[in-house]
Amino acid sequence: MSEAGRTTHGNGADVLTDVLLVNGVDVCFANPGTSEMHFVAALDRKPQLRCILGLHENVVTGAADGYARMTGRPAATLLHTGPGLANGLANMHNARRARTPMVNIVGDHASYHLPLDAPLTSDIDGLARPMSNWVRRVTGPDDVGPAAEAACRASLTPPGVATLILPADSAWGHPAAGQRPLQKVVLDPPRAPDPDAVRDVAKAIRANPGRTGMVLSGAAALAEGLELAGRIASGCDVTLFNEVLVAHTQRGRGRMAPARIPYPIDMALEFMRDIDVLVLVGAPEPVAFFAYPGKPGKLVRADCSVLTLARHGDDLLAALDALREELGVTRGGIVPLALPMDEGVPSGPLTDDAVAVTVAARLPENAIVVEESVTSGRRFFPLSAFSAPHDFIMTTGGSIGEGIPLATGAAVACPERKVINLQADGSAMYTLQGLWTQARENLDVVTIIFSNRTYAILHAEMRNVGVATVGRNATRMLDLDSPALDWASLARGMGVEAAVATTCEQFADLFEAALRRRGPFLIEARL
Repeated sequence: MSEAGRTTHGNGADVLTDVLLVNGVDVCFANPGTSEMHFVAALDRKPQLRCILGLHENVVTGAADGYARMTGRPAATLLHTGPGLANGLANMHNARRARTPMVNIVGDHASYHLPLDAPLTSDIDGLARPMSNWVRRVTGPDDVGPAAEAACRASLTPPGVATLILPADSAWGHPAAGQRPLQKVVLDPPRAPDPDAVRDVAKAIRANPGRTGMVLSGAAALAEGLELAGRIASGCDVTLFNEVLVAHTQRGRGRMAPARIPYPIDMALEFMRDIDVLVLVGAPEPVAFFAYPGKPGKLVRADCSVLTLARHGDDLLAALDALREELGVTRGGIVPLALPMDEGVPSGPLTDDAVAVTVAARLPENAIVVEESVTSGRRFFPLSAFSAPHDFIMTTGGSIGEGIPLATGAAVACPERKVINLQADGSAMYTLQGLWTQARENLDVVTIIFSNRTYAILHAEMRNVGVATVGRNATRMLDLDSPALDWASLARGMGVEAAVATTCEQFADLFEAALRRRGPFLIEARL
């Protein structure tokens, strides 16, 4: 008998594993503690649910984010009480901003033990809510099944972060006899396009040729959505944009290549200056990351009309197709340009630009690129329009330290594909423990560390807020050169083979060698 339709047996933890499996959640990224031992034991009885250990909870939640972005379905995480959850909140924040499906299972003390205020007692519900789209506490063994089903459903309708709090006595307790058979949860279909919104957007596009932009996210930023949007753009003179931080898009030769809205405030304002109408497709309105003295918070002009064609949870592809039809654009007729790169072969001392050019030129087909290079790798994105077809994901919530975990999760999701992580050195130090997980699981990830030994983005932010002179105290807050980080040694200490490149030629040779081998490899690109 299949999982669906049978009645589960055992304790509450067994019920939880069974519900996860029947709903297609078959990977659990974990960092468990005492309160979760019954769930760990249940996982041992269910080998079809793959368990992957992370040495820090922010690795766990970030890996679950990367896994879900590449599969479209949630992984589970297993976290230990409030402090364990708190350690994973930063990458839960990134996942929530990426609109990623995730099922967090947070163990808690037995319900009758909570009034004793033991050392790990905390307000788990309160900690979870700001970084979750849905939170529920299991009330007892009989509630494990319904609560787990609700969590699976909440993670996918629409996709988002669901957090389930599991008291220990609910895990070890046994549900009453006569539990109903396991059933896969029924998901709400995405919302159909709003005809009025379609007509309004079409009217605005017709009235503003050459001065309309369209921001794509979710399914609209993947291959089919890009093709639909590309036909509209070509037929009606619309400019396509990706968000400032891109949760997931597909790039490379043969695909439409929207421009990414710049992060630096002055560049972004100039970039959007000539847009009179901005159409949002699954994306929020783009705004500045921070407030800056004398500068606006919105990236479009105050007189720009911002229209929403479709929101997260809507059928984005159907909305684009309805807009195409309303505008009278045919389904055929355009072929995206497949231009060769014309950047030459970098030589001499290694620079961040040379790394971007080399990776873009030699990217293998069907690779997954994870980008957390912050400042050093920004040029890769425009260059990637000319690379071999690939998927691109990046940190979306502004909380650094997700690149290595994202790459880890993406490699678990797509073991047959090469994952390349363009990684800033300062951000990498937040979650370098993820390299250990890559080594343990023999994941096919090439990590490229931009070793400039500074938080370069913060130097730029000092200028943005009007600080003209950076003194000794500020410099010591922004630079990482005393002592310098030895990334090759750090990687080897985590079980990952590594090498250092200081010239363009060395980097190109190491990158080619890393592409030919399988398993994790780290290149420290000293700039």
